[in-house]
Amino acid sequence: MLKDLASLGQSVGSYLGQTARLMVGVPNYDTYVAHQRREHPGQPVMGYEAFFRERQEARYGGKGRIGRCC
Repeated sequence: MLKDLASLGQSVGSYLGQTARLMVGVPNYDTYVAHQRREHPGQPVMGYEAFFRERQEARYGGKGRIGRCC
């Protein structure tokens, strides 16, 4: 029973972490990797740092872009 409770705690923690990341616009890297390997097997997979940077630029704009309000 204690193992079940610990497993449930890990699942809930993982879910809450993923929810928090999605709320601030950071998609799940593991989901990206699985998608790339499944749908685009011949293409390279970005490392976590490159993935994070690319997602941030896509959300907030890259270099040279004028910021927006609201």
